[in-house]
Amino acid sequence: MEVFGLNGPDVDAELIMMTARLWRKLGIHEHVRLELNSIGSLEARANYREALVEFLMQHEDVLDEDCKRRMHTNPLRVLDTKVPEIQAVLTDAPKLSEYLDEESKQHFAGLCELLDAAGIQYTVNEKLVRGLDYYNRTVFEWITESLGSQGTVCGGGRYDGLVEQLGGKPTPAVGFAMGVERLVLLMETLELSQTRAVVDVYMVTAGDGTLVAGMQLAEKLREQVPGLRVMTHFGGGNFKKQFKRADKVGASVALVLGEDEVANNQVTYKDLKGGEQLTISQDDVAEKLAQLV
Repeated sequence: MEVFGLNGPDVDAELIMMTARLWRKLGIHEHVRLELNSIGSLEARANYREALVEFLMQHEDVLDEDCKRRMHTNPLRVLDTKVPEIQAVLTDAPKLSEYLDEESKQHFAGLCELLDAAGIQYTVNEKLVRGLDYYNRTVFEWITESLGSQGTVCGGGRYDGLVEQLGGKPTPAVGFAMGVERLVLLMETLELSQTRAVVDVYMVTAGDGTLVAGMQLAEKLREQVPGLRVMTHFGGGNFKKQFKRADKVGASVALVLGEDEVANNQVTYKDLKGGEQLTISQDDVAEKLAQLV
């Protein structure tokens, strides 16, 4: 999710509020927490980087090989280390907030004010940074304790200089990305389930010309019944194989098209949950399926 062309903290807050609403809808809001930070302007971060490198060099004997490498390539990433001994040393490291420019401070204060007003709890984590240099000002992460070390389910921030770096006009930007697989894993771990299946209708076809007819009917139904999720079977196979696939994807209804059905403009409707089966006109099947949406 990205927004281009707006540089105020209000749009930062809007994106974070959007994610918070999604967590509530998925039922995981009590299992994720928000961490925030401001990494300021490029100039402010360059000044901080210099001070941080000087500090790290004084404690180089404590750093592991990864942190020693990062100290010279991207020293802010040393703040991310999960090594307890190094984190203990970093407690006395210079704070990025001490080097922020005034505009970044005001921007971050505005963001926090908006989140407070929205009732969204957060923690300011001054060690939260980004591995890519084009980030500036706001950075945030949603973290869970329920997945072990793989705790970040969503992360984002502001990158006002990226478009210009890529050759475009100066354009402020902010956005986030989330790990869909990680979210699914979190919901499975918490034993949360969705109320709707992935597929409403599975199109079963067998015989000459039936696949084409099935694809045409599927498109027609998507138009006539907005929100209806129709999957057409591809790859061949007999009826048994196709019905097995329909069960696997959780379809509620199978629509069967054989050569006779196609010739007579009919379709066999099979309720995979209740067992009802009947043959009806293709012109009437949309009305029958509307109940699934």
